[in-house]
Amino acid sequence: MTINRILIVEDDENLRQVLQIQLKKEGYEATSAANGEEAIELLRKGPQDLIITDLHLPGISGLDLLKEVRAEYPSILVILMTAFGTVQSAVEAMKSGAYDYITKPVHPYELRALLSRAIERNRLIEEVQVLRSYVDQKYGFEHIIGSSGSLKYALELAARVAPTDATVLIQGETGTGKEQVAKGIHLLSIRRERPFVIVNCAAIPRELLESELFGYVKGAFTGAVGHMKGKAEMAEGGTLMLDEIGEMPLELQVRVLRLIQEREIEKIGARIPTQVDVRIIAATHRNLEEMVNQGTFREDLYYRLLVVPIKLPPLRERGQDIPELVEYFFGKCKLKHDRRDLRLRSELLPYFSNYQWPGNVRQLENAVERLVLLSAGPEITREDLPDFLQRGHQTNQQTPVNLPEEGVSLDAVEKQLILQALEKTSGNQTQAARYLRMSRRTLAYRMEKHGIHTKAQKSLTQTSSQT
Repeated sequence: MTINRILIVEDDENLRQVLQIQLKKEGYEATSAANGEEAIELLRKGPQDLIITDLHLPGISGLDLLKEVRAEYPSILVILMTAFGTVQSAVEAMKSGAYDYITKPVHPYELRALLSRAIERNRLIEEVQVLRSYVDQKYGFEHIIGSSGSLKYALELAARVAPTDATVLIQGETGTGKEQVAKGIHLLSIRRERPFVIVNCAAIPRELLESELFGYVKGAFTGAVGHMKGKAEMAEGGTLMLDEIGEMPLELQVRVLRLIQEREIEKIGARIPTQVDVRIIAATHRNLEEMVNQGTFREDLYYRLLVVPIKLPPLRERGQDIPELVEYFFGKCKLKHDRRDLRLRSELLPYFSNYQWPGNVRQLENAVERLVLLSAGPEITREDLPDFLQRGHQTNQQTPVNLPEEGVSLDAVEKQLILQALEKTSGNQTQAARYLRMSRRTLAYRMEKHGIHTKAQKSLTQTSSQT
């Protein structure tokens, strides 16, 4: 973080003006306050990079101001000014988090040297962050298992957008790993040293979501006996994940739009807005475009979130990843529950692959953990598997297929199966996709591949007229 904005806090008007003029000549954006209270108000209106404050101030002392800044704005450096006879007090203050101190009278060359050291410190910190980010580029998504094309595409897109500050919308069914991808994006960003804060819009009651997200000031409502920072402010300098944003009430959506556009929030009961520096990552299992058409989600917010959309595929579309996931979770759970000698035979893996996993990766992990916990013997057997896995495997094994001697065209069989499924479901493509155990998107792709959109409708119409 480079140092551009400096706030001077000094009750001596002449010294305050001299310092402000001197800093502006050096190229800094300098503002000033006559006391600690005024300094706090200025901080709430806009961010600062560094504060130069007198140790002895009327009202809130310089030490109290230091503690307030360290608690509320930990990234801001604080330099204390003190008279020669109170250097010991400044040293004590440095133990509370001050960057350095300077004695009065303040000589221009001493102040210039001190600021140069502060800039060099920040430069070194940034270099460390960059080096760490290079390491994380290899390991940022290591906790996400799988090599299927659709998953690799989503993770490559996430890795490309991570170093930027762009808003990201992660879409996917429940249990597909949206939170893990969001964390990976944060770890690969320049904000990785700052907080990663999650707000689950579906888990917080509507009446509490506003205060949880934006905070409130003392006296805002009955029971507000003090100030409370919201999650948006807690994420200062870092990443704010709005999980299940499709569940957010319309009246709060406009305030999230303001947060994205203006980088400011308005706490409940506050008279002035608070500036915040956060990156927004939103996630949802809902179809936001459909919600916009229904009037349940703001169109302007939808397009603000849609800067970089990332679609995570459901597990049923990642069949090749299932054995690898089972083995990964099995090893993880054995260590967790101290069952290192427990074995899982490879011939049981098809039972997992033949199931559709409506709860996706989360459901699969829970199923494996139950096996590790409940299996009595040294080896997991077919009888240990839950009923739903055994039923799914039997259904898959018993699918009747009669192969002619002269061979068969796979494309022709697939086309015929799709046509029959559409007839069986009266043309309802969602039901047909469910019947064929594929996603609605996959069915649409295969219908287009075989050119059966209009043909299926014609077939259905003819069948209906004959009836």
